[in-house]
Amino acid sequence: MQSGIRLQLIVWWVAWFYPFVFRAPLHQKRASITVSGPTLAGLFFEIFGITLAFTLRLPPTSPPGVARIAISWLLAALAIVIAWTSVSHLGRQFRIRAGLYTDHQLVRTGPYAIVRHPIYASLLSMLLCTLLLLTPWQWMPLAVAVFVLGTEIRVRSEDRLLASRFADLFREYQRSVPAYIPLVR
Repeated sequence: MQSGIRLQLIVWWVAWFYPFVFRAPLHQKRASITVSGPTLAGLFFEIFGITLAFTLRLPPTSPPGVARIAISWLLAALAIVIAWTSVSHLGRQFRIRAGLYTDHQLVRTGPYAIVRHPIYASLLSMLLCTLLLLTPWQWMPLAVAVFVLGTEIRVRSEDRLLASRFADLFREYQRSVPAYIPLVR
């Protein structure tokens, strides 16, 4: 059972990563401003939270139950769909580190109509999926808290950049669309 769960996770994480590696425009030659510090700090905490999910493991004698497996399937499917559609809707605006291209546009379509940062929502879904399959309940809040700390750093950095460029248009978007968790302002 454990090897089947590990294989599922590998397949889901590869499917989640795929659009970022093979469909996103990674090496664009356009003028831009970049904010690396907060992006890298936030990424560190996100990766640390995910690492906790993979390392604080359920004992081999206590595999996840059917409910945890079923919920993880739903979360993984949701995360993968959001990741693929986010990359598609971002198009040329896609960036790894927070920044703005000189011709940057504010994307508000597709998953960006539901949350301002759907890629972080999809990554949170992948974290929750991983936690449900691998991690004892008592360690889940720690992994989520560390991950959310990193995501909040990145969201605030990106929101400041977008507000500096798009002013009132972004502020209206910010008021009407949650950051990365639907229905949570």
